[in-house]
Amino acid sequence: MHRVRFFTLSASCPDRVGIVARVSGFIAEHKGWILETSLHAEPPQEGESVGRYFMRIEIRADSLPFHLAEFRERFRPLAEELEMDWKISDSAVKKRVVMLVSKQEHCLYDLLARWKSRELDVEIPCVISNHNDLRGFVEWHGIPFHHVPVTADNKTSAYAEVQRLFEESRGDTMVLARYMQILSPELCAAYPGRIINIHHSFLPSFVGAKPYHQAYAKGVKLIGATCHYVTADLDQGPIIEQDVIRIDHSDSVEDMVRYGKDIEKTVLARGLRYHLEDRVLTHGNKTIVFR
Repeated sequence: MHRVRFFTLSASCPDRVGIVARVSGFIAEHKGWILETSLHAEPPQEGESVGRYFMRIEIRADSLPFHLAEFRERFRPLAEELEMDWKISDSAVKKRVVMLVSKQEHCLYDLLARWKSRELDVEIPCVISNHNDLRGFVEWHGIPFHHVPVTADNKTSAYAEVQRLFEESRGDTMVLARYMQILSPELCAAYPGRIINIHHSFLPSFVGAKPYHQAYAKGVKLIGATCHYVTADLDQGPIIEQDVIRIDHSDSVEDMVRYGKDIEKTVLARGLRYHLEDRVLTHGNKTIVFR
């Protein structure tokens, strides 16, 4: 069943008494119809005197007498009083997702299949790759493909070009769908909380290259995949979603790679969906994910 149009307010602020009453009261004052509410109180972290409060509220769009611009203007004084980090989005406006890929195609194939079937209801303005291997597949879908080679000597200019293409395409989110390069610190810093990666291990175990080989050498009994936000610290960004599968002593590295591809696809798809639906709020290097 097609859902009615709604606005999603996601926010965090220092914890105190009356936050929910103030925010829901503001919405009710303007006849807003709340469709879904998710709330979480996080205790103080080390060095903090108070905890932090997180919320995600869906509001039926046609119940309000104004659109987002006026909502933002009217809500801003309350948000400032509550010292709130917040945003509000419109379900009728599709997010724009730019995908980066290298040679391994399974995650890209999966995301494009979900996009083609409209399960993933986004715009994909372009795909960027450091190799040309997947050009034909991407262009068959009617999506522009940009080849930006990355070498040891051109990384600064290459990532400047990636950033230019992302800005030019008005991207909201950048997805590293098995993009086997380490982004520059400058690019990571330009889009905090907007670059999503899939790492083929259950982080924090086996960071960096060839995690399945590392797992095989360790003789682990579980392998997994991790969807996380990208930061300048390799494979250390806030985790959005994870999953695992059991293996045993008879499984080879090749078996583990094959099993892992299935987990990578589903974990990336779930993590991306949570992000696009504004279900993920960050707190330091942790995330609160309202499923």
